[in-house]
Amino acid sequence: MKATYIDYSDTNSFSKTLIAYLSHNPQLAAFYGNKPDLNGFKDQISQKKNFAHREILTQNLSDQYAELLASSPEVAQNIIRLKDKNTFTVTTGHQLNIFTGPLYFIFKIVSAIKLAEDLKKAFPENEFVPVYWMATEDHDFEEINHTKAFGKKISWDVESHSATGRMDTASIVDTVKQYCNTFGLSENATVLTDLVSDAYLQELNLADATRVFVNSLFKQYGLVIIDADRKGLKKLFAPIMEEDILKEKSFKAIEKSSEQLLELGFATQVHAREINFFYLTDDFRERIVRSPNGKYEVLHQNLYFSEDELKKEIHDHPERFSPNVVMRPMYQELILPNLAYIGGGAEIVYWLQLKANFDQYKVEFPILIPRNSALITDDQLAGKIFRLDFTFKSIFKPSETLKKDYVKRITKHRLNLQDEWMEFNAIFGKIKLRTHKIDPSLGPSTDAVKARLKKAINNLEKKLLKAEKRNHQDALIQIDRIKEKLFPGGGLQERTENFAELYLKHGDDLIPDLVKNFNPLDFKFTILY
Repeated sequence: MKATYIDYSDTNSFSKTLIAYLSHNPQLAAFYGNKPDLNGFKDQISQKKNFAHREILTQNLSDQYAELLASSPEVAQNIIRLKDKNTFTVTTGHQLNIFTGPLYFIFKIVSAIKLAEDLKKAFPENEFVPVYWMATEDHDFEEINHTKAFGKKISWDVESHSATGRMDTASIVDTVKQYCNTFGLSENATVLTDLVSDAYLQELNLADATRVFVNSLFKQYGLVIIDADRKGLKKLFAPIMEEDILKEKSFKAIEKSSEQLLELGFATQVHAREINFFYLTDDFRERIVRSPNGKYEVLHQNLYFSEDELKKEIHDHPERFSPNVVMRPMYQELILPNLAYIGGGAEIVYWLQLKANFDQYKVEFPILIPRNSALITDDQLAGKIFRLDFTFKSIFKPSETLKKDYVKRITKHRLNLQDEWMEFNAIFGKIKLRTHKIDPSLGPSTDAVKARLKKAINNLEKKLLKAEKRNHQDALIQIDRIKEKLFPGGGLQERTENFAELYLKHGDDLIPDLVKNFNPLDFKFTILY
């Protein structure tokens, strides 16, 4: 594939806060750590040298990969490397969307892989391991139980009660058939069908099925996939769990940062609670709250703990305590020798709310890297764009703006009546002067006539444009089709489309092409064709 790049600000698709972060707005400097450049990574490596949990981490990873390491030598090598003090991770995370969900799931992981490669070139004395953190403890099943392939929504419609990673995939058989039936008949379709079936039809839980599927796509790059819903890993987090639940420290720090960001005119994404942990079992994941009587209640479960009982429960069963969206990042950074977190625009914004909380717990804050965003098309569609005299940059404009620009550019007639209006304006100046001499009170009447004429001329301009549009109807229909193909439903392709259609076109070349053309530290929107 060929690539071209444009500024994120030119897409009109990303938040003011993200654009400010990418432009190093000094107002945001207090809300993140090292800058997202090679100098920042040099400092980050120095700060993370003393990471203390390598043996526990690698043992847990080896256990999780027990069935896959023999067929994934690059992954096995990276897990071994993580024992060494000169090995670091770059991490992205996402929910367990079935069949990877929207395209940006894939883009996140590719961004992590490419950043690890770029850092290895810049700091050859170190090793860098790309990591995909599975959000196995998330319980919002409705966000992940569907994907869109070839315009068809494919859903896994079952009830979910606890963490999505623990869900049994036995009931997903029909959903897998629906998904694979959209592929058609081709060599790539057969390969993708086998990959999907091997992952989702082995009666695994959703976490293990996702690991198998994502590993099949990325194992050659040594991507390490971690499920942190493990007692051995939660033990490392237990002291912070206890302190945070009992003293509500995160709530205070994050709320203060959120207020400061809002005062500076930046939007926030998440709201901290007084207690930012759930109680987790195979049957439910429910919030922990402090009751008026001082006890700690698990909502909707008639389950209560005194302070001493809660401390003992955390000590004996840390796996039963699940961090919410504001505490999960700290858990991640505590158990990984991590340098950077790669996230979407909204994720980068909410990480900015968390820096003060990391500081108070003395946990290193990672460098924040927006994932690569991309639009993928083909030469045929690119040719249509160029023949209409548009560019990849201009195609991000609204359809009506593109149509208006096209008609004005292509027409042989002048549709703008501003020259005529200037002549009318001069005439009205003379009329107003004459009426003022006769009766000064007639000035407003003259202005009213002028305003009505201005409105009539504007309406006439619109009619001229509309009439000229009819003369170029075929081109305008083509513009609508291009926009719908590249921006389905009016949004970015990556936010709705699944990777299957691209895999069927490009096969095993798809991911290498993405890795080749993504440049995580350039902070540009990528267009591939």
